[in-house]
Amino acid sequence: MGFETSHKFTEEAIREALGKLSDFTQYGQVLRAKGIVEGEDGKWIHFDYVPGEIDIRNGSAGTTGMLCVIGAGLEEDAVRELFAL
Repeated sequence: MGFETSHKFTEEAIREALGKLSDFTQYGQVLRAKGIVEGEDGKWIHFDYVPGEIDIRNGSAGTTGMLCVIGAGLEEDAVRELFAL
């Protein structure tokens, strides 16, 4: 599933949301997530997630925030809510 967002995030909020993706009963079996979102400070936050590993860094700007979640039996509404979309 893919989303565009203009929502601004903090690194802590992204880390917390990604950490919750391991709960397959609530979000489905997430195999990978990645994205580029605007930070509250105006910097762009790039992130990658695979089960057991979270990578968050600052990077080049995007035109709009984008998130992608890959898996099986994903609970789209729960994932949207997790990222406040």
